Amino acid sequence: MSGPPRQTLVQRALGGHAALGLLAGALIYIIALTGSIIVIHDRWQRWEEPSVVESAVLSPTAAQAAMTAVVAGEAGKPPTTHLYIRMPTPDLPRAVVTTDHAAWYVDGAGRIVAPEAHSWTEFLIGLHEYLHLPMTWGMILVGALGVALAALVVTGVLAHPRIVRDAFLLRTRHDPQIARADWHNRLGVWTLPFALAVTLTGAFIGLGSVGVSALARGYTGGDLEKVYARVFGDEPAPNAARGSLPNVAAALHAVHDRVPQATPTYVIVHDPGTRGQHVQVIAEHPRRLIYGETYRFDGEGRWHGPVGLSDGALGQQAAASAYNLHFGNYAGLPVEIAYILLGLALCIVTATGTTLWLGKRRRRGHGSHRLEASWTVIVWGTPLGLILAYWLRATVGPQAPLVTCFWLFLAALLLAAGVRPALIAALHLRTVTVGALGVTALGHAAATYPGPTANFALDAAILAMAGLIWAVGRRSSAAATVAGAERTRMAAAQH
Repeated sequence: MSGPPRQTLVQRALGGHAALGLLAGALIYIIALTGSIIVIHDRWQRWEEPSVVESAVLSPTAAQAAMTAVVAGEAGKPPTTHLYIRMPTPDLPRAVVTTDHAAWYVDGAGRIVAPEAHSWTEFLIGLHEYLHLPMTWGMILVGALGVALAALVVTGVLAHPRIVRDAFLLRTRHDPQIARADWHNRLGVWTLPFALAVTLTGAFIGLGSVGVSALARGYTGGDLEKVYARVFGDEPAPNAARGSLPNVAAALHAVHDRVPQATPTYVIVHDPGTRGQHVQVIAEHPRRLIYGETYRFDGEGRWHGPVGLSDGALGQQAAASAYNLHFGNYAGLPVEIAYILLGLALCIVTATGTTLWLGKRRRRGHGSHRLEASWTVIVWGTPLGLILAYWLRATVGPQAPLVTCFWLFLAALLLAAGVRPALIAALHLRTVTVGALGVTALGHAAATYPGPTANFALDAAILAMAGLIWAVGRRSSAAATVAGAERTRMAAAQH
């Protein structure tokens, strides 16, 4: 009498266990996919807003003028606590001034030309860094998933003793399941150093707040600022009494004179317009992995020295190097392309790994059409959702609710997968995604012509990616058809 309910309970537990595993795999896949895309986030920002006036240089005098113009334009608003001047770079030859209230592009003379409105690029960055959750909790979750992925990569290699010896064995003409397993194993080996680098640095960045909190409780009585100060420098005592704006031009001139090999990338003004204001200039150093050294100045632009990220304690240098090592922001375009390709390979490893796991469950009698359809939604619905979010931004404007619409779209597809799994197969999400990529590339190129050459290079890359996915998908479908026919023939022969 008690047999069937117990069996049903076990089946439900197994289904819940599998669903949780699928959820973890889905989040890892989304993080890996968006991470591959935002390697060139500066280039995407330029691609998203192609009509903004560009300038390769912002002189110290122009930087001073830009700060003054932006602060004057915010008269009547609460005083900003931090003001950032992003200097032009080859990837993004546009200067940006950001306050607590808004961000503005400025031209080479420091004049305001347009509001910064790259909401789609910011949407991608937020999805990768904290999954659009509250930032602290989201970064902790992403960091924990980075640790899990690192463990999966290492244990995956250790679980296959022949994996290194067979690193170039690809049985692509056999059953698609075998080919999928070969690609999963081979790419897992080829991307191992990269995967460990990005997952461990991602975990360091994501879980950094947890580590700092623990150190603060143990050594500084819970004062987080004292812990951060040991790495990134401390700040002078605030003084809210009003004063004139700081002399950022003098600070930039000082960096040029004292550290001529360094290239300023950011100017940060703390509490501008107060007696306690001070200035930091972040400057890149050539042939260094650190994101830059921070040089400190008072409100008059007087030199107060570097923080020590370039030549201080090894811990400081390591902390300052984690960001570039994770995001690939060093050594220019060749490294960026390598990071994109390796990141996409990691996406394939994640996708094929879960697909193989679902196939193994099916062969053991625990298959689930709902789980398999849900995974199809994650693999192909996620990039499709990212593309649709761009279309929404392009048609509605930067104020479009991209985060809400993306997650509603993905939730609707997952709901369909749970209710009508066959509907997901009928939608041919891979084909739709390929078509959407092609339309996006061609449509963007046509709408923005003439424009920066770099933008058309991205359009060409998107179109090439669409063609590659279509070709691989067509070959896989043909191989699956042949393998299915062979299995049918062998079954008929046995009977």
